[in-house]
Amino acid sequence: MSKAGSAVGLAERAAQLRQLLTRANHAYYVLDAPELSDTEYDRLFRELQQLEAEHPALRTPDSPTRRVGAAPASALAKVKHARPMLSLANAFTTEELAAWEKRIARLDERVLNAGYVVEVKIDGAAVNLTYEHGTLAQGATRGSGVIGEEITANLRTIPDVPLQLAGSSWPARMEVRGEVYLPFKSFVKVNAERVAEGEPLYANPRNAAAGALRQLDPAITRKRRLRFHAYTVEVVEGRLDVATQWDLLECLAGWGFSVEPHKRLAKGLEAANHAVDELEQAIPTLPFAADGVVVKVNGLALQRDLGTVSDREPRWAVARKFAPEVTVTQLRKIHVNVGRTGALTPWAELEPVVITGVTVSAATLHNEEIIAQKDVREGDWVEVVRAGEVIPQVLGPLRERRTGAERPFRMPEACPACGTPTERPEDEIVRYCPNATCPGRLFEGIVHFAGRNAMDIRGLGEERVRQLLDAELIHDVADLYRLDGASLEQLDRFGTQSARLLVEGIAASKERPLSLLLYGLGIRHVGKEVARLLARHFGTLDRLAGASLEAIDDVPGIGHAIAEAIVSFFHEPRNRDLVERLRKAGLAFAEPGAGTGAVQGAFSGTTWVLTGTLPTLSRAEAAALIEAAGGKVSGSVSKKTTAVVAGDEAGSKLEKAQALGVEVIDEAELLRRVGRPA
Repeated sequence: MSKAGSAVGLAERAAQLRQLLTRANHAYYVLDAPELSDTEYDRLFRELQQLEAEHPALRTPDSPTRRVGAAPASALAKVKHARPMLSLANAFTTEELAAWEKRIARLDERVLNAGYVVEVKIDGAAVNLTYEHGTLAQGATRGSGVIGEEITANLRTIPDVPLQLAGSSWPARMEVRGEVYLPFKSFVKVNAERVAEGEPLYANPRNAAAGALRQLDPAITRKRRLRFHAYTVEVVEGRLDVATQWDLLECLAGWGFSVEPHKRLAKGLEAANHAVDELEQAIPTLPFAADGVVVKVNGLALQRDLGTVSDREPRWAVARKFAPEVTVTQLRKIHVNVGRTGALTPWAELEPVVITGVTVSAATLHNEEIIAQKDVREGDWVEVVRAGEVIPQVLGPLRERRTGAERPFRMPEACPACGTPTERPEDEIVRYCPNATCPGRLFEGIVHFAGRNAMDIRGLGEERVRQLLDAELIHDVADLYRLDGASLEQLDRFGTQSARLLVEGIAASKERPLSLLLYGLGIRHVGKEVARLLARHFGTLDRLAGASLEAIDDVPGIGHAIAEAIVSFFHEPRNRDLVERLRKAGLAFAEPGAGTGAVQGAFSGTTWVLTGTLPTLSRAEAAALIEAAGGKVSGSVSKKTTAVVAGDEAGSKLEKAQALGVEVIDEAELLRRVGRPA
């Protein structure tokens, strides 16, 4: 390759890396839905850093190597930190840690005798707490590092965040930085609740914690049972008579903060490396996620003298990352699981392999688009990682080991469990089976139907449902209403009384209102609130089942995707048969007080379309604001559309709005119209 060609190739690679990392930052910090594992992100980031170091002309002002986090993106108020919240450079080996010490010692030889503090690096969400005269005045997310989001009310729900500091030696005004995290036990509970609601799982505890912090309702944050560890202080007004990082941590504990207890004080680099080794062994036993340790120069005055690099990271601290255990194994076959709502999810059957002490034989593949992007094929040798993630993930294939016998994967056009043609709605990446009686949906569907938030059938939990299915006493939810005591008494662990109580509980569920029945049926996109809106608007199941797409789409608070899912559900013959059998069983097909639940507000009678990426609001948050004001959010633009709210990278919807003469506004105008400050 010519020199000119080589330069062009490097520039293209740098641009590609910037695009990948910028998108990954947005997904990680803003959407709380990471697209890359930490290992993949770190590898790409270091490649870009090296390219820019070797070829300075490739550096750009908006490069991810010059940024911290990502711009805040929600309806929460924005907060400028008194001091920037910086990121950390990474060291992955003892050699890289030694190179870090050598670099900073060249700037100031005192480093060699100052000692280090080694702290566990919690994999959570960084926050900034402002205290005035010992009282919590404000709390914010890290955001871009300069500007975050105001989340004071949510932080007040965390028991480890003192509302009033103990003692009296604190500065008049200061910012306390730390990490909010979700313990593993709470993370498992949160994901179990999301499964019950038919919502996508959080990839890891960090994203669950970040999502909880940015809720608009503090009550939701409180339910997540978040925790907090403090690790540093920025003095804004006043004075803090502390000379070392170690003493600062002790001071924070004295004020009433929780401080991660596994910290180590090291006299030099050799002792720091020993502490790193000890903590690497301890991290798998901790009740929360951690992805390494942070090594900090102990002297605070020396920290200030060493300063920062490019306003991105401090010179006096480095993250000693532990590369997750990546194991190579063969992908035997790609299977497709059918979930409660009919969502088809691909997963990898692996040649069993031990990762971090656990035998792994299956891993998630997320969706068909990610499989295509990574070019994962059946028969491939693949890299699998588990560190930091509850569910094992396939990082990608080892293409150099391919023999030609590998088989590309395509999602099935027909449901693998029942043969019904699958559907993939516009603007969605998930394919669905529309058959509510599909065997693949059966177990979770019946458990959901009987759950407390749906038909609330007492005594019909997961174990009982599995027992009834195994005995072939039921094949769908309608069969529940044919059960009798005599049949149940033939089963293990069923006595006369327990059989009678279950039959009575099933009979009592016939009186549940239409809204609970609609939710229990497991129609795609129909959660508890949507079911309530539909029931109150249509009044009876027959009216809803016979309604047109346009009629459902016109219901305030019901979007186009929801309307399509409902029409699709009632169009499927097996679903209509199921509904008819439920009618004959005597279930209530009406909603008490129907017709009184229309939302009134400034947007009543209006229809809105969202397109592109808004600067601070997610799509769901913008839709919630519109619906709370009485408006309806639609998925398509028509002459009936009141206005289109357009953000970055708006596509065909914006073009159609302009062609039809529909008003187009930005996020700031939307916030003004709903009475929210921009």
